[in-house]
Amino acid sequence: MNKNNLPFSRKNYQLMLIGIAIIIGGFVIMALDGEPHGFGFMGLTLGPVITLAGFIFEFYAIFYKSEK
Repeated sequence: MNKNNLPFSRKNYQLMLIGIAIIIGGFVIMALDGEPHGFGFMGLTLGPVITLAGFIFEFYAIFYKSEK
């Protein structure tokens, strides 16, 4: 019987927290855009790309299998 009842390993949860931090960072970058309504480079390009990278990282974190 597996003594650990959590669905993911500790490493998975650490990677998921990093992914959440990346996603939040992308939204913060979008919010910091100085152009009206966020229509500058940071709001239209940089922030969404970083947010998308965070979601892709989240998929990696969920599917990560440890070597044990």
